[in-house]
Amino acid sequence: MSRTRRVFRRVVSPAALIASLALLAGCASVTPIRQLLDDPGRYDGKSVKIEGRVRESAGAFGLGTYQVQDNTGTLTVVSESNGAPRTGDRIGVQGIFQALFTLGSQSLAVLREQSRSFP
Repeated sequence: MSRTRRVFRRVVSPAALIASLALLAGCASVTPIRQLLDDPGRYDGKSVKIEGRVRESAGAFGLGTYQVQDNTGTLTVVSESNGAPRTGDRIGVQGIFQALFTLGSQSLAVLREQSRSFP
């Protein structure tokens, strides 16, 4: 094997590994809303990511609340610093899931927004 190939392998292999790990770290998996609501105790206090359309929203003075609906359910999101996005926007939200209570088969829960994106 030539010297150039050996040097290339030493440089490219670690660089490719680092780039792959960075890409995977940035790709948090999306949790279906129904999964969160069906097993709220499992996700309570944990960071999760959801994606869907904004159904209803209200905000003022940088605070906001809005509902995100995916094809499995609807979840209320509370924003303490970004206000509320427009109704109809497609959105991805990373936040802390909080199960407030379960009564029979109904669960009341919210997602405290940490970040949002518009995919």
